[in-house]
Amino acid sequence: MKIYPSRKVRGFSLQLVLIFPFVLQVFGIVGLVGYLSFKNGEKAVNDLADQLMERTSSEVNQHLDAYLSIPHKVIQINANAIRMGLLNVRDRLKVGKYFWHVMQAYDLTYISLNLANGEGAGAARYDGKTVTIDDNVIKTPSLPKNTKTYLTDNDGNPTQVMTTSTWDILNEPAYTEPVKAGKPIWVRIYTYYDPAYPPYIVASAGRPVYDASKKLIGVVGAEIHLLKLSEFLQKLNVSRFGQVFIIERDGMLVANSAEEKPFTVVNNEIKRLKAIDSLNPVVQGIAKQLQQRIPDFQSIANTQKLKVNVQGENFYTHIVPWRDQYGLDWLVVVGIPEKTYMAQIHASTQISILLCFGALIVATAIGIFTSRWIVHPILRLNQTTQAIAFGDLQQTLQEGNIDELNTLTHSFNHMAGQLRESFIALENSNAELEERVEERTVELKTALSELQRTQAQVIQGEKMSSLGQLVAGIAHEINNPVNFIHGNITYLDEYTQNLLEMIYLYQKRHSSHDPEIQALAEKIELEFLIEDLQKMLSSMKMGTERIRNIVLSLRNFSRMDEAEFKVVDIHEGIESTLLILQHRLKDKPDRSAIEVIRDYGNLPEVECYPGQLNQVLMNILVNAIDAIDEVYIKHTYQQIQENPGQITICTSVIDSQWVEIAIADNAQGMPESVQSRIFDPFFTTKPVGKGTGMGMAISYQIITEKHSGKLQCFSTLGQGTKFIIQVPIRQKAPQAV
Repeated sequence: MKIYPSRKVRGFSLQLVLIFPFVLQVFGIVGLVGYLSFKNGEKAVNDLADQLMERTSSEVNQHLDAYLSIPHKVIQINANAIRMGLLNVRDRLKVGKYFWHVMQAYDLTYISLNLANGEGAGAARYDGKTVTIDDNVIKTPSLPKNTKTYLTDNDGNPTQVMTTSTWDILNEPAYTEPVKAGKPIWVRIYTYYDPAYPPYIVASAGRPVYDASKKLIGVVGAEIHLLKLSEFLQKLNVSRFGQVFIIERDGMLVANSAEEKPFTVVNNEIKRLKAIDSLNPVVQGIAKQLQQRIPDFQSIANTQKLKVNVQGENFYTHIVPWRDQYGLDWLVVVGIPEKTYMAQIHASTQISILLCFGALIVATAIGIFTSRWIVHPILRLNQTTQAIAFGDLQQTLQEGNIDELNTLTHSFNHMAGQLRESFIALENSNAELEERVEERTVELKTALSELQRTQAQVIQGEKMSSLGQLVAGIAHEINNPVNFIHGNITYLDEYTQNLLEMIYLYQKRHSSHDPEIQALAEKIELEFLIEDLQKMLSSMKMGTERIRNIVLSLRNFSRMDEAEFKVVDIHEGIESTLLILQHRLKDKPDRSAIEVIRDYGNLPEVECYPGQLNQVLMNILVNAIDAIDEVYIKHTYQQIQENPGQITICTSVIDSQWVEIAIADNAQGMPESVQSRIFDPFFTTKPVGKGTGMGMAISYQIITEKHSGKLQCFSTLGQGTKFIIQVPIRQKAPQAV
């Protein structure tokens, strides 16, 4: 705390009187300089306004030249590739993949190829970030939704269908107008709105492509998002205090630097606005003034400079035409309020005034500093003493210009050093004791965690082993009588056919005039009996065949306790696991069935622990079903019908030594915090009693330690989760179970 005795303040009053003339002189000089600066700034304001607006207009025109040339460069490259035969237009997915790679290099919204037969392909950024691939087939009455949009992997390969839609290529302006023009053109400004994506408003470029015989192959197109023009205008320096907007010759807004968009969304449809209807009052006011001054925008051929009044405020306005060789003809309007330039002059005046006060304060501070020069060492000693009293033992005093205070400083520093050494010795003893306690605590926690993990693994192993023995026993007990019934049905069918042949022969050789026989035949409905008997035998045979398949799947899944590597068919294990989980996949009263999409590759037989691998498949599939059920709980029945749950299982050969199993669902996915801990022991997001948190940890151990493989989890919140299992086809050194 700084304390100034009253006699010290009175002692410096003479210094303040001596300083006052110096302060007054500084104040006068700065005031004169400020006045001259004000007059010079007022004279240069008009020149500054013109230079700023011309520079802004030039910068906008240069950006338009560069930004809007990209689509036509891209479609020219694509057209050349098609004419030279470098791009096979019949391989639509390959064309889509090529466009996907082009999208990585250019900031475009859509690239397309529309063939003359109605087919097409494209790549798009509908959400502004993710690049998808479109595949269009010929639209027919039997195939109204002829367009599929695919998600892709990191190499541009289609992975799964995201949406399907109807798209009549041959009747769209993006196809008809370039064909009609016979040359590269800008088609139109195209809008589309989907609540799931940002508003879609683009400038569309198209170019017809012909073969060597001048026959039309199709139209290549490219679209570029116009909101990016608004983003560019918002970044201009002039946008902080003025407005820049671009309009078509009919007055329709293309882009503007205001926060308000150049369009509105009404009933899920984008409605473009004229500049005079803009939601920004400044843009709207400038546009109305321009329309009054220049009724026909088509007549503007050169830069127009106007001064308009908007809401009682004057604006300097420049109108600059911009056009390109492909048909675009726009007007760039820059409006800056007059007060912007005058504000700079007023700011200069304020700065001059502030400099006067600053000079006065500095001059005053010099006098005050002289008085504080004497008491500062004493105040510093007081502050250091208080800091040491509160535990900061690192404090020391610096020598000053007063000998008596220097002697006191040496004594104080010596005392503080001795006290610091005593406290350091005590802290070292405490730190050593704390380290020993912490090491012991860590050892106990590690031992407890390992014990819990081992106990959970033993319990899980015993449960799966008991389940395997139980399932194997049930399968064996069911299999014997089913085989007996299934085998006898064949003979029963043969015997029945023989008896029917006997009856037919009897009816043929002996007429049925005997009233007693005829009455009995009518009573037992002989014809219906013969027809229904054959159906019953066929149905019984199908039923026993179904039971035999179920028993076979149970026997395949029950190999939980096999302690040696086996060479098995991976697909059999997958199908056995799916059959066991069939009761959870099928349709229920409150939800539709979960669809299982199988994309099996041609896999060789793999050397593994079949039972343990089945356990991993079971854990992953059960988690996927649980995740989809959670989505079903939150959705209505209609929403479930529109977006049914799906589990996709893909198998493939990575190379000559590895195979891969990928299991993906379309549930809500996991946040990064959950995904990073998915393989941790005892970690679960399920309610108490629903899970132990060991399923995925044990699965990870089975794949990585028992099979020397890899188990990875990829999840995106709101899009689903994918687990990828990679195991070697042959094990190098089998390990003990």
